[in-house]
Amino acid sequence: MKWDEFFVTGEPMIYAAMVSIVLVSVAIVAGLTYFKKWGYLWREWLTTVDHKRIGVMYIISALLMLFRGGVDAILMRAQTAVPENGLLDAQHYNEIFTTHGLVMILFMAMPFIIGLMNVVIPLQIGARDVAFPRLNAVSFWLFFFGAMLLNLSFVIGGSPDAGWTSYFPLAGIELSPTVGNNYYAISLQIAGIGTLLTGINFIVTILKMRAPGMTLMKMPMFTWSSLITNVIIVFAFPVLTVALALMTLDRQFGTQFFTMANGGMDMLWANLFWVWGHPEVYIVILPAFGIYSEIISTFARKNLYGYKSMVASMVVISLLSFLVWAHHFYTMGHGASVNSFFSITTMAIAVPTGVKIFNWLFTLRKGKITFTTPMLYSLAFIPIFTIGGVTGVMLAMASADYQYHNTMFLVAHFHYVLIPGTVFGVIAGFYFWFPKVFGFRLNERLGKLSFWFIIVSFNVTFFPLFILGLNGMSRRMYTYSESTGYGPLNLLSFIGALGLTVGFIILVYNIYWSIRYSPRETTGDPWDARSLEWSTHSPVPVYNFAKVPKINALDAFWFSKKNNEPLTDDGPYEPIHMPSNSGQPFIMGVAFFCLGFFFVFSWWVPAIIAALVVFGTMAYRTFERDHGYYISVEEIERTEKALRGEGK
Repeated sequence: MKWDEFFVTGEPMIYAAMVSIVLVSVAIVAGLTYFKKWGYLWREWLTTVDHKRIGVMYIISALLMLFRGGVDAILMRAQTAVPENGLLDAQHYNEIFTTHGLVMILFMAMPFIIGLMNVVIPLQIGARDVAFPRLNAVSFWLFFFGAMLLNLSFVIGGSPDAGWTSYFPLAGIELSPTVGNNYYAISLQIAGIGTLLTGINFIVTILKMRAPGMTLMKMPMFTWSSLITNVIIVFAFPVLTVALALMTLDRQFGTQFFTMANGGMDMLWANLFWVWGHPEVYIVILPAFGIYSEIISTFARKNLYGYKSMVASMVVISLLSFLVWAHHFYTMGHGASVNSFFSITTMAIAVPTGVKIFNWLFTLRKGKITFTTPMLYSLAFIPIFTIGGVTGVMLAMASADYQYHNTMFLVAHFHYVLIPGTVFGVIAGFYFWFPKVFGFRLNERLGKLSFWFIIVSFNVTFFPLFILGLNGMSRRMYTYSESTGYGPLNLLSFIGALGLTVGFIILVYNIYWSIRYSPRETTGDPWDARSLEWSTHSPVPVYNFAKVPKINALDAFWFSKKNNEPLTDDGPYEPIHMPSNSGQPFIMGVAFFCLGFFFVFSWWVPAIIAALVVFGTMAYRTFERDHGYYISVEEIERTEKALRGEGK
């Protein structure tokens, strides 16, 4: 490979990205060195196996990727804001809308949700940690370095450019000869392995580590939604793994699984992708449904209406999610019978979703509602998501889809589903559980200001796209002529995108302001919450619970407060066993990153060396004799007194 092919050149924005990456990297290294924080960073974060810290790292990564994907979104809206705009050329636009979809779905929404799962689920079920703490760390570092590998493509080698769905033959070596789609295949493979391991870990955690007395039907709704989500992950992600492996073989080893000739079939990729891809939509939405259930019941001061029907509806959604994938290609040659089957299953999935909407509304009915920031996001979700659902039913009709297919109407639809259904949910959960992790709330005034910017700007950004789609504007168009009449609504959409940017900037500023100035709450219950996680301190000690609680009812913590009945016995503390930190997961993640990078460029000798390091770290783990450590009774007593404000 020539030097000018290795580094992406020719675009001023690419040069700016290179310079900014170098400057930020130098600043981070200089800061860590000046303040002598390398040892702290290694001991407390890079080698941690504590589920709470891993959750925080997931959420920080997700926030970074939110702004990374947001920059792509702003550039796309800026490019289409006026007719015949020359801000981006066609190739750069293709790369941006490809990476925007990948980053937002797989490297923002997924880690944000998994981060909240990491923080909350062990606390909700009364566990000290997840079932496999070190595997949990491996999962995070595989996700993180998979994300970094994809983002590296922007400056080294070139980004993928065949859309986030990467359809063949566009993604094939003939029409995409650069290494961009190699990055796609390898980075998603690495991150996907981490996600699959997460799914297995949380299924075992929820099924095997619940507190005494907590049956499945006494679990909090967020834990239920997470259990169902992780079951979907375990069934869906192996399909993506196989598809990406076949893609890699086609692009780098000359096989022809997805070619247009010699027995290949490009539609095979489309089927494999969406067999994973549509369940993926529910992987990122179902946990948000659990978050909304927790928040709405908390701030309506009522038990969640229809608990059993909520659980049943999520189970039905999880099953139907695997039976709708072909609605993504009604127009690609299937017969009427196939289209009819998938049209029926797609519309049927709206029924259990509607059940959940009515359950939330009945929970709100006659409730003593408090309009906190997380509650505002939960309330805004209901009408906005309903618009997304109704337009989804429109798209589910196969005959009508011939009009809507590949237009901006479809783009508006899935943003009206995914942003209120996922982004609003994780932001609400972030505000709601923030004091559980850090011991103080985020500023409510700034939170509500951010909320109104985001809600209003969201609708200004995406509602015009419905009209543009019905007027015939195709998706993926990087420019258009003035005679089409698309300009005014596209300009309005761009103004909305700027407002969204302001809203998210205020959200991040709120974190900074609150860290500097918010009063610390180390005792008591910051919200009048109902689930078990609020029965421990804020912030949570490393061992979570000094004594594991005993559960005898749904919403056990709320009933214990109401009846003044403790959740634990009055007996003495006992030593607590905890897993030791380990550098092995981080080293394995670095090795996977190197393996992926060398594989992208077909540098086989260094790739083999990196693969040997990966297997070496696995083998080393089998010989380790570290069985963790015990926290003594004296240390537990000191910690409990300090968290109650009774000691240093």
